[in-house]
Amino acid sequence: MFLPNRLADQSSPYLRQHADNPVDWYPWGEEAMTRAREEDKPIFLSIGYAACHWCHVMERESFEDPETAAVMNEHFVNIKVDREERPDIDGIYMQAVVGMTGHGGWPMSVWLTPDQEPFHAGTYFPPVPRHGMPSFRQVLGAITDAWQQQRDRIQASAGRLADALRQSALQSATEETVDLGQAEAITDALAHGFDPRSGGWGTAPKFPQPMALEFLLRVQRRTPTPSVLHQIELTLDHMAAGGIYDQLGGGFHRYSTDAAWLVPHFEKMLYDNSQLARMYLHAWQVTGRKDYRSITEDILDYVLREMQHPTGGFYSTQDADSEGEEGRFFVWSLDELDRVAGTYAAFARAAYGASRGGNWEGSNILIRAGATGTLTEQLGITAEESAARLEEVRHRLWEARERRVKPGRDEKVLTAWNGLMLAAFAEAGRALRNTAYIDAAVRNATFLLDALRIDGNRLRRTWKDGSGASLNGYLEDYSHLIEGLLALYQATFEPRWFEAARDLAEAMITHFRADAGGFFDTSDDHEQLVSRPRELQDSAVPSGNAMAATVLFKLAAFSGEARYHDLAEETLALVAGNLARAPLAHGQWLVAYDLMTEGITEVAIVGDPAQAETRLLLEVVDSGFRPTTVVALKEPEAASPVPLLEGREMVDGKATAYVCERFACQRPVTTAGELREQLGERE
Repeated sequence: MFLPNRLADQSSPYLRQHADNPVDWYPWGEEAMTRAREEDKPIFLSIGYAACHWCHVMERESFEDPETAAVMNEHFVNIKVDREERPDIDGIYMQAVVGMTGHGGWPMSVWLTPDQEPFHAGTYFPPVPRHGMPSFRQVLGAITDAWQQQRDRIQASAGRLADALRQSALQSATEETVDLGQAEAITDALAHGFDPRSGGWGTAPKFPQPMALEFLLRVQRRTPTPSVLHQIELTLDHMAAGGIYDQLGGGFHRYSTDAAWLVPHFEKMLYDNSQLARMYLHAWQVTGRKDYRSITEDILDYVLREMQHPTGGFYSTQDADSEGEEGRFFVWSLDELDRVAGTYAAFARAAYGASRGGNWEGSNILIRAGATGTLTEQLGITAEESAARLEEVRHRLWEARERRVKPGRDEKVLTAWNGLMLAAFAEAGRALRNTAYIDAAVRNATFLLDALRIDGNRLRRTWKDGSGASLNGYLEDYSHLIEGLLALYQATFEPRWFEAARDLAEAMITHFRADAGGFFDTSDDHEQLVSRPRELQDSAVPSGNAMAATVLFKLAAFSGEARYHDLAEETLALVAGNLARAPLAHGQWLVAYDLMTEGITEVAIVGDPAQAETRLLLEVVDSGFRPTTVVALKEPEAASPVPLLEGREMVDGKATAYVCERFACQRPVTTAGELREQLGERE
C-alpha cells in the first residue's frame, strides 16, 4: 500500500513537488541516516531545484513510476534535497560527481554509504537505455548487486573519495602572492577564449558571465581600449537581441542552448537577473548607451512585477515549463503572432524574426531581429514610426501572453540571492534617481533583517510564506547580504544599513573563518557533514569567499580597520595563482582583485541632503561608473556610526566633501568642480 512520503510539510517547493511520489522520500536529516545504518542500506541522494526542467522529466519518468519506486524503496533509503536551500550538500556531492564522471548537472544522482560517503554518481538517467546511457532501473540493479556482493570494495573506494573531499576543503593560500600587475594578463586570457561572432565565452550551452564582464568594465573605465569595449558591447548586444532575453516581459533566462544566444533554457533565476541588471547598469554608465539603461529597467521591473512577495522578499525562480511543456509560455506560432499583431503583423515578423517554420520545434522564440534603423529601411517608414510600432506590437503581444498559463514559481526567499538583488535595486535607484527602486530595496532589506536575522547578527538561509525562516545561513548568505546593505547605505545614507552590514561581517569572521585562510561555507555550529565545504570557484553566483573578500575591502574603506583589509587580502591569496589561468571561474575574485590593486577612494560628505549644495556634491560622486569609490554622508552636527565620517565638519557653513584613501584625506572642498578635480576629472 502506498504511504505518503515525508516531503509534504517541507519549506522547499521542490521537495513538496515530490510529496506524492510513490518513492519513500526523506528530507536530508538524522531520521534517514539512522534508518540507513539500522537497515544497512545504501542511500540514494537526489538533488535538484524547482525550476529544473530535467528534474521534472526524471520525476515523471522514474519517480512517479510505481515499479521503479518499489525497487528504490526496497533497496535504498531515498533522500531528496533542494540544492538552493542546501548549497553545502550540493557542493560536496557535486564535487564527487564531477570527480567520478567528469561532469555535473541536475538532477544530481548520488549513492552514499550510511556514513554519507559517496561511491557512485551521475545526473539524469533515462527510464530505458538511450544514447549509450543505461536506464535508471539498470543502475539501481547494478548498485544493489554491488552493495550485496562487493561491499568491501565499495566502502574502501568511498572512504578514499571522502578523504579527498575533506582535504580539498583545507587548501591553504598558494605560494604565489597576489600579483598587483596581472590585470593585463587576465584581460588577455579573457580575450583568448572570447567568441568573436556572438560574444561571450564558450560554445553550447552558453551562460552569461556577468562577473567577468564586470571586470572588463572596470578595465575599460580606467584605460579605454577598443578591443575591450568590443568584447563588452558585442556580448551585451547579442545577449539582449537573442532568445535568452525575454523580449516582451524583461529578464534573462538561465542560459542559451546554442552559441548564438538564440534558444534558451527557459527558466529564470533571481541570481542571474540581479547580476545582469547591475552589469547592464554599469555598461550604461561606462558607454552612455540608453538601450543598456532600458534593459536594466526592464529586468528590475520584471522582478517587481513577477518575483516580489508582498512583504518585500524576492522569490527564487520561475520555471521553464508551463502546462507540462518547456517554453510553452514564451513561444509563438506564426498564426498567433499575426493575429495578435493585427495590422502590424508584417512589422512584428520582421522585428522579432518570426517565420512559418519558427526557430524552435516549429514555434518562434522572439528575438530582436534588426535595429530600428534596419526596419525603417525595410518597410519604408520613419525611425519614429518604427519605434512607435515596436512599442505597440510589444504591448499587444505582452497582453496576449499574460492571458496564458504562467510557468510555476518557486516562492521561497533565499538570503544570498536577495542580497544580490538588493544591491541591484539600490545601485539602480541611486544611479537612475528612481525612488521606486530605492523603496523596493528598503522594503527588501527591512524584510531580510526582520525575518531572516536572529540573535542580533546571525542569519537563516531560507524563508517561505507560511513556514517562516529555516536552516543555518551560509557564508554566501552573509557576504551577499553585506554587499546589498552597503549598496543600500550609499543610496540612502541611513546608518542602520551600515551598522547591520558591519554586525554581519563580525559574525561572518567569528563563525566562518578558516585557519588556512579565507572562510568555510558553513558556520562553526553547522551540522557535521562528510566534509566542511569551502568552495573557492565562482559558479552562477559569486563564491562566498570571493564576495567576502569584496565586502571586507569595502568595510575597510568605510571603517579604516586594517584587519578587514588584511582578511580580504588573505582570502584573495587563496586563488592568487588562478586569476589569469582561469578568469571565468574566478569572476568575483577579479572584482575583489580590482579593489585591492586600484585602491578604494573614500568620499565623506557633510551636509543636508535636502539642500542643493549637498545634492550637487552627491551628483558628482553618483555620476558615471565608480566601482572603486565608497561614499558616506552625515548631516551637520550629527553623529554617525561610520568611522569615515568621524571628525568631519562643514567648512565655512557649506556642504563639504573629503576625498581620502586609507583615511589619508586631501583638503576639504565645497564645490562640485573641486570635487571632480580631486576625483581625477576635469569639467
